[in-house]
Amino acid sequence: MDYKAIVKQAFLDSNIHFTEAELESIDYADFGLDQIETEGLNLIVYVNNDTYCAKEMVLLPGQTCPEHRHPRRGADGEIAGKRETFRCRKGKVYLYVEGEPNVAQIESKLPHGHEAYYTVMHEIELGPGEQYTIEPDTLHWFQAGEAGAVISEFSTPSDDPSDIFTNPNIKRVTE
Repeated sequence: MDYKAIVKQAFLDSNIHFTEAELESIDYADFGLDQIETEGLNLIVYVNNDTYCAKEMVLLPGQTCPEHRHPRRGADGEIAGKRETFRCRKGKVYLYVEGEPNVAQIESKLPHGHEAYYTVMHEIELGPGEQYTIEPDTLHWFQAGEAGAVISEFSTPSDDPSDIFTNPNIKRVTE
């Protein structure tokens, strides 16, 4: 089965009902790294307007969304960065945020060759029904557990081009 078919099946297996239009609109984000199965993200955006955003994300087993932050934006920084809440729906997700490392050894495996671009190691483990809110301009990254994960995201407006990644080779919006 090809990558897109596997991702679509993971959305279908989540027991969340999607329209055909939503399934056809899956964003397969490879961040310009061309290694989506390792560092990538698959998402459906329900709504993203001037006041709020809601998304559903699928991460395949061990798949990682690279370290980034959502800074203030606008000409004079008058718009706050994105504040987002992740709620695990299925599987397990390991979220890493700024703060003192809180485990002797993190559960995640850093993507080979990109280890230097993962700098925050305060680990938060989310299972089904658990959630965590990330404040604006907070460095974070996340990785699915061995069975993959389905994550709902509720946030203030999302502006992907303004995201700042630790890895300078990443392009959030690819051509």
